[in-house]
Amino acid sequence: MKDIVATRRMENGIAVYYDEGGEKKLESFNFQELIDLQINALDLLNDHRNYAVDPKAHTLKMKK
Repeated sequence: MKDIVATRRMENGIAVYYDEGGEKKLESFNFQELIDLQINALDLLNDHRNYAVDPKAHTLKMKK
């Protein structure tokens, strides 16, 4: 899991940015994917530091 460094609202979902090897990378999630993962889109946008992303599995998880 990678720490999220930024998020941005897109037309159909949320763009999630994370750092990998000093390079900022993007993983995007549409709203249905966020619902399926039980992730609150507004909370993800407002407080992205509480979440982590796994780009290989295309999942998000709330940190404990």
